[in-house]
Amino acid sequence: MRATTLFVLVAAAAPVSAQRINPSLPTAPRPVAVALHPDTSTTSYEINGIRVIHRAGAANLVVMNLYLLGGVRTMTPQTAGLEPMYLAVSEQGTERYPKESLRRAMARTGSAIALDATDDWTLFGIRATTEVLDSVWNIFTDRLMRPRLEPAEVNFVRNQALNAIRQLEESPDALLSRAADSIAFRDHPYALSPMGTEASLSALTRESLQAWRTRWLVKSRMLLVVVGNVPRGTLERMLNGTLGTLPAGDYQWTMPDTLPARPSSLTVLPRTLPTNYVAGMYRGPRANERDAAALRVASAVLSGQLFSEIRSKNNLTYSASADYRDEGLVSGKLFVTTTLPDSALKIMRDQIRLLQEVNIPTPALAPLIQQFLTEYFLDNETSTAQADFLARAQLYRGDWRAANQFMAELRAVTGEDVRRVTRRYLRNIQWVYVGDPTRITRRLAESF
Repeated sequence: MRATTLFVLVAAAAPVSAQRINPSLPTAPRPVAVALHPDTSTTSYEINGIRVIHRAGAANLVVMNLYLLGGVRTMTPQTAGLEPMYLAVSEQGTERYPKESLRRAMARTGSAIALDATDDWTLFGIRATTEVLDSVWNIFTDRLMRPRLEPAEVNFVRNQALNAIRQLEESPDALLSRAADSIAFRDHPYALSPMGTEASLSALTRESLQAWRTRWLVKSRMLLVVVGNVPRGTLERMLNGTLGTLPAGDYQWTMPDTLPARPSSLTVLPRTLPTNYVAGMYRGPRANERDAAALRVASAVLSGQLFSEIRSKNNLTYSASADYRDEGLVSGKLFVTTTLPDSALKIMRDQIRLLQEVNIPTPALAPLIQQFLTEYFLDNETSTAQADFLARAQLYRGDWRAANQFMAELRAVTGEDVRRVTRRYLRNIQWVYVGDPTRITRRLAESF
């Protein structure tokens, strides 16, 4: 493909969105310098040892996200999944709210308690209105601090989780994603599943959940992000009588380690399916390094190219993408599902090499970056997404105000930046393939 064709496609790339999925490298880039801009709607302070980020919200909706920091880095292969399991079992009853009482109390408030386990943290959060916030907070903190953990309820929730894991074998997408993570991040904490494995969950007991509470339920692991019209005095009262009474602990948040360089590889999981599923993982920088913004743009450019070349022009797939995984350690995932995996991989390789060789004129990136920003902020306009955005800035960049630099940093990415990060990171790809083993060529996959 000629370079001029690439420039046209960059300007008219397929819609993009924010996504969560090598020879010796040069010295790692310096962390991004944070320019702090005024944000009169957001403040940050500490309440009894717990860091709070507080943004005034609209109307009377309140989102409170409690981030239990560390994620899989607080786990081992034997304890993976224990943290979200503890929180899931807490829904079955607490010291103050037996099971049915808890459910009736939550139903009366019309509110919800959220749970989401990720590589970097476990989120436990409230979605409520100001009128019922006190009531929901009492349930929320009782679940966190004083769940009953009845053996029968532990067994019930554990069996549900085990059935969900076993059903992964029936979903090629889920199987592919899980295998890709474990292979690409081998010998790194990100290789562990935040939700656990069949082995780790099978060994889980009431005693192991109680041991987790003693070891890991400490204030030094907590970041609370509040989006809503709640007076600071109210938050102080709420925390001082509940989470503020927990042990301080000695946890310190740090950015995750990087990955070592490894040659490209292919892992084949034979399955008889109507189509074949292919995912290729590659390592990126830490989220606080300058390369992170450029790799985000490069991923958007490549995703548009793959959509155009593999789907639109050659009709090889209904789904092809280059996803940017926004974690403490950034990574990328190439994905395609197709009956002709070799043909799709050849196009992927050609498009990557093109980006590595051609310096896209920086003005040609502007429409794509603007489109990306528009869709990104539309996706992040909810209070829940704003809370997560602030938490990522605080944890990945060291200050919540770094969120205000997001647009400027993307708009500062140049064509040379795109070429540089494509050369640096889009190589040594770890491939996982689910499908007919005779339809993919190992040498081709290992040529990336």
